[in-house]
Formats: sequence, C-alpha cells, structure tokens
Amino acid sequence: MSSYSVSFRDVHFSYGTNRLLHSLNFNVLDGEFISIIGPSGSGKTTLFRLITGLEEPEQGTILINEKKLKNRFGSVGYMPQQDLLMPWRTILENAALPLELKQVPKAEAHERVKSLLVEFGLGDYLYHYINDLSGGMRQRVSFLRAILSGSNVLLLDEPFSALDAITKLSMQEWLLRQWRKWKQSILFITHDVNEALFLSDRIFILVDNPVQRIEEVEVPLERPRDVYDLDHASILSLKKQLIDRLRLRDDR
Repeated sequence: MSSYSVSFRDVHFSYGTNRLLHSLNFNVLDGEFISIIGPSGSGKTTLFRLITGLEEPEQGTILINEKKLKNRFGSVGYMPQQDLLMPWRTILENAALPLELKQVPKAEAHERVKSLLVEFGLGDYLYHYINDLSGGMRQRVSFLRAILSGSNVLLLDEPFSALDAITKLSMQEWLLRQWRKWKQSILFITHDVNEALFLSDRIFILVDNPVQRIEEVEVPLERPRDVYDLDHASILSLKKQLIDRLRLRDDR
C-alpha cells in the first residue's frame, strides 16, 4: 500500500484579511515528483511555508510522512530560488552546514560531505569559494544541503529560474538522476510549463482564489525520459491546455 509523504487535510490559511487557502486537501505519494504551477500570488510559496512550519494553518492538519508533528520546522529539506551560500565559507564548509547544525563533529561532517561533492561533480572545488563556481554548480551545492537535512521530502522553489537555457536543461537532467538515486519526494515550484512536464509525475495547478482545490494533471511520459519527449503530439497538446488554463486564471 502506498504511503503519503505530505498531506493537507482541510487546511485554511490567511494573511491578515486575505484568505489564500480554504479547506484545501491533497496528498503527495512517497517518492513522487510534483511540480506546482500557477500565477504569481496564487499561493505556491505559501504551501511551502506551511509545509516547512514557517507558517501554521488557521484550521486543518498538515501531515509529514502521515504524522502530525508538533514542530515541522527542520522536518523537510528546502532549496530556495537563491542558493544562500556563504561567500566566506569554502564549498566544503557550505555543504557541511546542515550537519554542523545537527552538531555533527566538524571533521566527521566534512568527511561525509567530501564523497558527496565528488559524486556531484564538485570534487575539484572542495576548498574553493562560491565565486569560483558557475550558477549550476552553486545550485548543486544548494541541493546537497537540502539532501543533508535527512528528510525524504524536498521542497525546491524555482531553483533553476536564474540559469541560462542550456545550463537549466543540464540541471534538470542532473536533478532527475539524483531523484532516481535518492528516492525522495520532491515538490518543485516553477513558472515554466516545459520544466514541469519534463520533471514531474504529476503537476498541481493553483487556479482558485482562494485556493480551495488543486487541479492535478498526470504527465503521460514514461521514465527515464529526455527533453525530446516533450515534442510528442500528446505532450504539446497538454502543454497548450496548461498554458490556456493559467491564462484563464490570470484573466480573472
């Protein structure tokens, strides 16, 4: 029987007098890749803030791995749009930060991280600083920090939006390889419909205001997949439907 890594049960949430979520329900399967799309202000980042515990619902329940946690903060891995790497720390020191925060001894933390940095293609940069890295390499370090949270749930908030087109595609392919290896559940915010189609098992579309339900679209592509699969007639048709649905939401 499949288990859920994230569940919302009749969740209500407002910022002041602005109601954003109204009795919202959804589930994410363990090991599933979900992309979340919707116009700016539709509630995508609010979902992440609620999942991470930075915000609490007015009503309803949020479950992580089918458990209601007293404090969700630190219970999931989070990779923001900006990498938030510290320029005064080496790549090794930046990557090891989550372990240091868990009070793992420094020498042990660095040994654990070194092999992962090599695996991520950063073995020659252990003692370099972030200004020596390309945008894609910096995002790899940021992703590693999310993994080192130890959670099976990773939240990725538009992590590739600032990258050029070729680097972005390379990072998408790299991310899928890592996801297959680590087998975490990933929730991925994006404004790029192509990106959502390429990466996801399902796409969540935020269309209501306030969000009372999430429209779900299953991506009809087998895995492993490559970018040329997006040229299939069925995917092009689905892409048009998604864009039209978002335009309808924007025109309200």
